[in-house]
Amino acid sequence: MNKASFTVGLVGVCGSGKTTLTNRLKPYGFNVRQIAQEHSFVPDMWQRLANPDVLIFLEASYTITLQRKPFNWSEAEYQEQLRRLRHAREHADIHIITDELSPAEVLAAVLDFLGEKPIENRVGE
Repeated sequence: MNKASFTVGLVGVCGSGKTTLTNRLKPYGFNVRQIAQEHSFVPDMWQRLANPDVLIFLEASYTITLQRKPFNWSEAEYQEQLRRLRHAREHADIHIITDELSPAEVLAAVLDFLGEKPIENRVGE
């Protein structure tokens, strides 16, 4: 796989771990695009903006998002983001609920899905 031309799209509610996962995937050479679908009223905006080869949907509960970031939003606004993400969630290649996962565990799940070995496990490369 030519990682430079292989696009990984990330969607999810605010605070689900998109930025953290993006930063952790970069050393692997993947072309990672965070798609702000949660802010769009256009259901397939993720396809129009990135048309990724793989779409990863990250989800975190309302309570966890508030623990991770000092959001000033209501549960209704959180639910609205989930509604706006419905189309992307239905088309995602992998859906990860990040509530009880560390950033390293989320990365490991994604690398496993992509068939990539963690950098620390690469021997002789």
